[in-house]
Amino acid sequence: MPDILHRILARKREEIAERAEQRPQAALERAAKAASAARGFHAHMVKRIKDGDAAVIAEIKKASPSKGVIRPDFSPADIARSYERGGATCLSVLTDVDFFHGCDEYLVEARAACTLPVLRKDFTVDPYQVFEARALGADCILLIVAALDDAALRELCSLGNQVGLDVLVEVHDGEELERALKLPTKLIGINNRNLRDFHTSLDTTLDLIPAVPKDRLLVTESGIRNEDDVLTLRAEGVHAFLVGETFMRADDPGAELERLFG
Repeated sequence: MPDILHRILARKREEIAERAEQRPQAALERAAKAASAARGFHAHMVKRIKDGDAAVIAEIKKASPSKGVIRPDFSPADIARSYERGGATCLSVLTDVDFFHGCDEYLVEARAACTLPVLRKDFTVDPYQVFEARALGADCILLIVAALDDAALRELCSLGNQVGLDVLVEVHDGEELERALKLPTKLIGINNRNLRDFHTSLDTTLDLIPAVPKDRLLVTESGIRNEDDVLTLRAEGVHAFLVGETFMRADDPGAELERLFG
């Protein structure tokens, strides 16, 4: 596990302990049950692809550990509305505080501003966070194979499904993909960013395509910068994309989405 991921996960466990002191898990479980119905993250993506279009998960992200602040002028609600106008299928909202300058309120604001399903993009390592995500109104959570052992992956994936969340399981190589395919999730994310040096290469996705069963929805993540990237991946049968930085650096994120995928 890369040092940066070690640091993030260590801090994340401290954060969970701090939050649990302020709001016990039992209270979160009640809030999760009372939350409005999930919007159907996976279902929205499948429908968009069946209609012949690319299914784009458009990310709302203020900063990252490798690039620092990406978008100083940051309004999650405005960005969400822009993405919806531009044709996004779903949203991804960064909620990690310490490394990505995110917060839970960004997710709440973004989801309230549109009708799109929303992924809570965070480092989910504990059942507490699964209930927390649903209580916030999230429709999907992310599980990163590199951050979890097999037992934790099974537990968190199962719990997510139980509370009504779709689960996007993220991998970086063939070994992680084998582990992910043991889980009952339909969403497999292939992250093109190397966690050690942060270099991105679409070859990560292209090389793993043959190993992803047809009954799973492959989502390519990171490194999609221009129309050629989109055309290359779609020609190989990849029709689901998670894009963040390229949109976040544009004056109008939704217009950039429409330009890239329209």
